[in-house]
Amino acid sequence: MLNFLKHLSFGLPIPLVSLIFTSQSVAVELLGRSVLPADTFAPGPTSGQLVKDNTNGRSVPFINRQPVQGFSGVLLGPKPGTFLVMVDNGFGAKANSADFLLRIYAVEPDFKTGQVFPVHFQTGERLTSFTRESFLQLNDSANQLRFPIIADRQFYPGTSIVVDSEIQSNRWLTGRDFDLESFRKTRDGTYWFGDEFGPFLLHVAANGQLIETVLPLPNLLRLGDNPFVQSPDNPLLDGTANLARSKGFEGMALNTSGTKLYVMLEGPLAADTKRDRLLIHEFDLATKQYTGKTFSYRLDNTTENGQAMGDLTAINDYELIVIERDSNQGDFNNPAFDKPAQSKRIYKVDLNQVDSEGFVEKELLVDLLNIPDPNNLGGNGTTNGIFTFPFFTIEDVLPIDNKTLLVINDNNYPLSAGRTPNQPDNTEFILIQLDKPLNLASF
Repeated sequence: MLNFLKHLSFGLPIPLVSLIFTSQSVAVELLGRSVLPADTFAPGPTSGQLVKDNTNGRSVPFINRQPVQGFSGVLLGPKPGTFLVMVDNGFGAKANSADFLLRIYAVEPDFKTGQVFPVHFQTGERLTSFTRESFLQLNDSANQLRFPIIADRQFYPGTSIVVDSEIQSNRWLTGRDFDLESFRKTRDGTYWFGDEFGPFLLHVAANGQLIETVLPLPNLLRLGDNPFVQSPDNPLLDGTANLARSKGFEGMALNTSGTKLYVMLEGPLAADTKRDRLLIHEFDLATKQYTGKTFSYRLDNTTENGQAMGDLTAINDYELIVIERDSNQGDFNNPAFDKPAQSKRIYKVDLNQVDSEGFVEKELLVDLLNIPDPNNLGGNGTTNGIFTFPFFTIEDVLPIDNKTLLVINDNNYPLSAGRTPNQPDNTEFILIQLDKPLNLASF
């Protein structure tokens, strides 16, 4: 990771470079912030034709373009200092996202200028705009799926709007087909995705093509009668759903040995009497099967603020980082927010440390609503020397080195307004220095 960090710090102000390479961190601290404007688009079919929510002043549809938004996963990019960011299902629901394309974008946050640039997906070279060279489009051109997708339809569901011909001919995947919330790249160059609708695991080739049919999640704890875990949006639903809508796979970690995936549900199963429990399931990449091992994660609160998790990533083979957040948005310093964010946190969990009730132990790493910013790097996010990250959904975390985390919000464009009331959120990339080093394994 050292060479990567050296490149990432290129162009940063000298104090930031020295902070990143200090042998012992002195406190949690904001090290950098780069912003991708909310109104950022890439080429593609017209999108937003089914959006009926409050769009915070933006007009829909978006003619012949796709919003570059909704980042719900982040990986290292093709060149040091660049990243791959995965979009989720689009506009927040299955019903309104049939014309939103599922993609991975390649970007470069510049922490000197505060800007985020598109880069070539293969080479990492900086581009002047998002083009077809800056993203990977997911597709089922090999006809692996056992259920109809938007590409099989003549019209978008519930409308007389004709499905775009490119979606049909290329069998491009859309936000009506899957709600992808996490992804990992394995050593063979393929990608694994975690989906909320099923919940399913998807296996995708380096060129974006689905390799095999989706893999369902067995009901390993036998909570209820359904042998599988299924949400109401599961296209193969057999009987009654046993998982609430939008509570499927939200996080997925790849252990640093490259042998196991750990996939985490965003909500409890319907029959689970422990309503504050989220399940983490172990998946073996060699056999492409769940091992039968599950781990329990306890939410901080399930009544007042609608606690949920936002991302999961590995530090080593047994320690993971979890983003946990409430369902509120907005800085409590701004009186315009009547229900401001109250809980946006990053925890470390240890799969080898389980309490008497079977829950993995949690250790607080970062309070995202209380990040010291002594160098005033946070712009409009900083008040009285404290930077806040008060967004509704925060779904991306990546260790940069053993003392530095990259965190990105999911801006749900144009629907979320957590930074400025009635204005669509930008996508913000921030670097955070931790108060003590992680036991970070080499990738």
